[in-house]
Amino acid sequence: MDFAQQLKAAIDIVAIVGERVPLKRRGPYSYVGLCPFHQEKSGSFHVHQEKQFYKCFGCGASGDVIKFVMEYDHVTFLEAITSLSERYGIPMPKRTGQDDAEYALRNQILEMYEIAARLYEDTLRGPAGADARAYIAKRGVTEALAGEFRLGFSERGGGVLAKVLRKQDYPDAALESSGLVKRREDGSFYDAFRGRLMFPIANESGKVIAFGGRAMFEGDEPKYLNSPGTPVYVKSNVLYSLHRAKDAARKHDRVVLVEGYMDVVGAWSAGIAEAVAPCGTALTQQQASVLRRFAPVAVVNFDPDAAGANATERSIQLLLDAGLRVRVATLDGGLDPDEFVKANGAAAYRERLAVAQPYFHWLAGRARQKFDTRTSEGKVQALESLLPRVRQIRDRVERAALANELAAVLGVDHGLLLEQFRRAAAGRGDQRIETPVTQLPPAEKVLLELVIANTAVRNRVMSQIGEYPALLDGDAGEIWRALTEVGDFTWDQLEKKLTPVGATLLASLAFADHSDTEQDLLEQAEACLQTLQLGNRRSAEADLKRQIREAEQRGSIMEALELAEELNRLKRKN
Repeated sequence: MDFAQQLKAAIDIVAIVGERVPLKRRGPYSYVGLCPFHQEKSGSFHVHQEKQFYKCFGCGASGDVIKFVMEYDHVTFLEAITSLSERYGIPMPKRTGQDDAEYALRNQILEMYEIAARLYEDTLRGPAGADARAYIAKRGVTEALAGEFRLGFSERGGGVLAKVLRKQDYPDAALESSGLVKRREDGSFYDAFRGRLMFPIANESGKVIAFGGRAMFEGDEPKYLNSPGTPVYVKSNVLYSLHRAKDAARKHDRVVLVEGYMDVVGAWSAGIAEAVAPCGTALTQQQASVLRRFAPVAVVNFDPDAAGANATERSIQLLLDAGLRVRVATLDGGLDPDEFVKANGAAAYRERLAVAQPYFHWLAGRARQKFDTRTSEGKVQALESLLPRVRQIRDRVERAALANELAAVLGVDHGLLLEQFRRAAAGRGDQRIETPVTQLPPAEKVLLELVIANTAVRNRVMSQIGEYPALLDGDAGEIWRALTEVGDFTWDQLEKKLTPVGATLLASLAFADHSDTEQDLLEQAEACLQTLQLGNRRSAEADLKRQIREAEQRGSIMEALELAEELNRLKRKN
């Protein structure tokens, strides 16, 4: 058994998928939920706990736990198995060749980032960090809070970290790949971050993988400098402080999305542990998908300026596309979350989050700001800007309630607005992708379900499969033939031998509930075989009768008599 198979055998796929997708039990081993890989209103995403695979009968997505982690978390195969092995405490095997080089480089970079984080922390606490300490104290960051977030300071001289890393004898290629240092023309290295307040960015396991650095001295640009992409850091996939926020997000069924690093620190100081932020970029679809793994609701609380409002509007669509329910929190006085907490206190901030309005109400208010709804033209423009969002609202009762509210806000006739909503919702269309599923004869369908479900049944039936040639040539023939080839199969081995239609049929059969005792299953299989055998005999009789008629029509009396005798022998066997 290779390591991937060993890993899959030790992991419960329902536990991994269930962290990211709310699942409902539908049988002894079957779970169902909304597919995380396409938009749908009714659950077509199934997970089989015993066979350790998932299948969406809407979009066709399928695979094992490793593939799920790869697709959902947007990581490579190596990253997926490394993450799973670390979580479950299963040692990775020694690596060779190119894999070994890649693995070694990742570990070296992680080591370098931890060294850098400790150095920056020590520098912030030392004489060189006096200005940075004064700055964060002015922002209300206590020593304990700075310690929680591992805040640090990079000296302006710019060579301290490079010297420390060089003493560790890391290869030059690894140093350059880390993004922590840069190479001069003469081949020497200098620090990439100089004279900055340092915010360590960690992965979900809490390991430092990047930094955000805020300039501390006038004239230093840009204001915020972020680590480049590396083998351990893809900024479009990572959210600041997610490793701290994920447990609180699950507990409170929400994530709070703020704009900057200090906003996360300020929210944490107010008791909002579920706050996260993009890492120096606009929110991405990958980050929105990550958030959906931990909570069903996202409260957006970006800065109140024009840029923040535009970012809020873009983020709403990404979060909705990821399947989140979205609310928007607004703050008075043009203050960002960190400033609001300092000015008004933790309780006031928590209250603002608690009364955050549904996203559509916020969009309606924004439409009133953008268009002059005192005029007919302005009302039409506002309505047209909102109608595309109606496609995100599937519930008719919710649409009707919104129509009432918006009719008052926009000064539009309620009946007209409701009709426009109905048309917009109808234009959404059903995004479900229908995959044709073959209809099998009942006896064959049940027999195939039993063969897939139970090893003892599979061994008995497959030892006799040659007596039922019609199965190998029928609509499920590719599944039967694949079963003869793989023997004691794993699910992914079997699926790889099938066409998409065959794989879909196989998955639909696998989710059948056969929870009887093994002896009962064997008896059911035997009854199915008898039914199929009877059908074979009847088919053979019908074929002989057809041949007899054709021989008589040709005048071949002797051939007709021989076929008639064969028919009689077949009947006597029955």
